[in-house]
Amino acid sequence: MRALFKFNPLLISLTALSVSSVASAAGLDRSGQDTTAFFQEGTYAEATYTYIDADVTGHDKSGNKIDDIAEEYDFFRYGVKTDIDDTFSIGVLYDEPWGAAADYVGDNDFVGAPTKVVDGIIASQLGQSQGVTNVAGLKGLIAGTEQSLARGKADIASAEAAIQQDPKLETVLRPKINAGKAQLSQGQAQYQQLKGLEYVLDERLADKGNTNVEVSTQSITGLLGMKLGETKNFQVYGGPVAQRLEAKVALRGNAYEKATGYDLSINPDLDYGWIAGLQYSKPEIALKASLTYRSEIEHDMKAAENFPIVALKQMNPRQTNDMKVTTPQSVNFDFQTGINPTTLATAKVRWVPWGDFAITPPLYNTVSNLNLVDYTDDQWLVELGLSKRLNPAFAVSGTLGWDSGAGNPTTSLGPVEGYYSVGAGAKFNIDKNWAISAGGKYLMFGDAKGRIPTGAIVSDFTDNDGFALGVKLSYQSE
Repeated sequence: MRALFKFNPLLISLTALSVSSVASAAGLDRSGQDTTAFFQEGTYAEATYTYIDADVTGHDKSGNKIDDIAEEYDFFRYGVKTDIDDTFSIGVLYDEPWGAAADYVGDNDFVGAPTKVVDGIIASQLGQSQGVTNVAGLKGLIAGTEQSLARGKADIASAEAAIQQDPKLETVLRPKINAGKAQLSQGQAQYQQLKGLEYVLDERLADKGNTNVEVSTQSITGLLGMKLGETKNFQVYGGPVAQRLEAKVALRGNAYEKATGYDLSINPDLDYGWIAGLQYSKPEIALKASLTYRSEIEHDMKAAENFPIVALKQMNPRQTNDMKVTTPQSVNFDFQTGINPTTLATAKVRWVPWGDFAITPPLYNTVSNLNLVDYTDDQWLVELGLSKRLNPAFAVSGTLGWDSGAGNPTTSLGPVEGYYSVGAGAKFNIDKNWAISAGGKYLMFGDAKGRIPTGAIVSDFTDNDGFALGVKLSYQSE
């Protein structure tokens, strides 16, 4: 049947600029894992660049202002597909699906030496026995202990010298010397404990750095599609997914309580999953609908951790252990249909079960029995769009979107509860095969309270926003 509407290549994926990030969406979602490049007709290739700048500010529980923690970031997506014949198609997609980039700066509880935490540890260790509740008191106690040890050593040396001069004093002074040595031994043990406490607090917990997190992933998806039925309206597709993940986390300041000073470094790891889906098309009205499932991917990796507080428990604070991180499964529904020969309506729905996701470093979990990062809710994203061809070579589009977020309160490393978005874009056909698209989105973030793994609320973020810009170069030959 002859197509009633002729949309390709102008009115296809005008603003396929999924905008998700640790500072602007649920969990660690970034790219939205778009697969629409695989559903284009004939031979198709695209390269997309996206830049995101979010403004996420708030206050800590002490009332201090927290300056923008969301780092600017950009990422690329690539896609290529071709038809082997009228039944089979193959394709390869590249994206950067999960990530985080947050950095605390300024004068707040997430930056600088954790004086409240240090004083609290001192009080818990020495408050009842010695009446010491802060750093100054600890240093004074250490100095006093050093002086007492010096006097004790001097008294013992003096008694030994007296016996050397007059051996008759042996029976009188030897018991006192032995008692003095016993007291000196106890004093030295206490002194070593105090010095150990001072070392941990001064050299490790008193780190004046700042809290930050960096998580990055790269993913390559291979696809094989097979069209079904007499009219080839249905297509099943699937294939393998290779994903690389690496991460670094640093917790600093009073906000993280006894976890302050903690560091996690995960070396790059490559593991595999799969993708499968079903598509339906009706070319005569430019209708396309696809439902795509991506599996979770379990990464087995080495985690290097530094947890200063465990040194007080005579444990090694620096350890490298085996660790698992399982990135979540996801479901995407993409839909488009022609309204008239120059207008196209689009819709996207995405679900990611962040409520099942957690990052659980071994040493951190052993000491605290907690996850480092987790979420309470699953993510739902909905985006509606409308595209209009203005002339044979130029079209524009607009979108409205909503992201539910992954719960509130949420992790202090990404304190945003989803967003509302409005976007606009344009596409220009350079010639019959090449086209360039550009677009942008304005993001209005949901207010959120930041919590640490213990559940304590440590920050409040309100009235934040951001924007995303993107450009795409595409080639299509039917």
